[in-house]
Order: sequence, then C-alpha cells, then structure tokens
Amino acid sequence: MNTAVMFSRQSDEWSTPQELFDALDEEFRFLCDAAASDENHKALFWFTASDDALSFSWSDRFKVILGIEWPPTFWLNCPYSKCRQFVAKAAEEAAKGCTVVMLLPARTCTRWFHDHIWQTEQHRPRPGVEVRFLKGRLKFGTSQNSAPFPSMVVVFRPLEKQAALSSEGGA
Repeated sequence: MNTAVMFSRQSDEWSTPQELFDALDEEFRFLCDAAASDENHKALFWFTASDDALSFSWSDRFKVILGIEWPPTFWLNCPYSKCRQFVAKAAEEAAKGCTVVMLLPARTCTRWFHDHIWQTEQHRPRPGVEVRFLKGRLKFGTSQNSAPFPSMVVVFRPLEKQAALSSEGGA
C-alpha cells in the first residue's frame, strides 16, 4: 500500500466515497457540505476553503442565503489536517441547533476525540453525539488504494433533537 500520498500535505481534499455519502444522505438529507471544493462537493450548497467555514455561524449563513430559520443538516468530510478545529466547530454548531455528520479518521487517542466526542469517565459518547465505526478501510476519491487508517462517522445532534429521538425510540 502506498501511504505516502495519504500522509502527505500535498492535498487535504479527498472526496468522500459516493456509496457511503449516498447512504448517509438518504438518512440525513444534507443541505450543505461544510468543507468541500467546487469539484468534490456532495450537497446542494457547500463551503470552500476560501469561505473559511471555521470563521462564521453556519446556520446564520443559511438564514442570510436562503432566508430559512431552521438549521439545515450539514455533511462534513473536513481536511484531516484540521480535524481538531472542525470537530470543535461541529460541536459548536450542534449547540446552536444544527445537525452535523462528519467522516473522520478513527483516531480515538486524540485530544479532539476526547474533548468533543467521547466522555472518558462514562465510557460513552458525549450527549447528542453518536459514533459509527466503519468496517474496513475506505477508498477516497480516485485513489487506487484504501486509506491507511480506519474511519468513523460522528453525528453531532442538538440536544433537544437527541432527546426527541430517544423518546421516539422508547415509545
């Protein structure tokens, strides 16, 4: 396996495998891809590197663009060199009422995983967070090889949405 390309800083833009995205889009109905390019975006709307999605409120941006009050659901396959910043931003946007679904490397030893995704003391995800570990290794974009790391999907839901889902499941 040629891991030099996957670990290089030559490109941080790896397109999400279409089959994975399609399955998640069927479940979540994404309106916006929060870290994409004009070439690899997966949703109707997208933020590019020049938009700098870390610097503004995503739901406020949609209020301005579309005049909608409800926060949309965001897809996020962020540049992996900025996982820490984008995971923190996803948690922040969920606190504002958005749902953010992220594709991430399954790096459970990182500070960002424990600061925003996992409650170490309780041995479970933080409230409003769901972790889905993916079997095998993904092939990103047009790469001939699978990624040299496992992946996970992390769902950040607003706490009120999380409570509603829990009550529906228990009914």
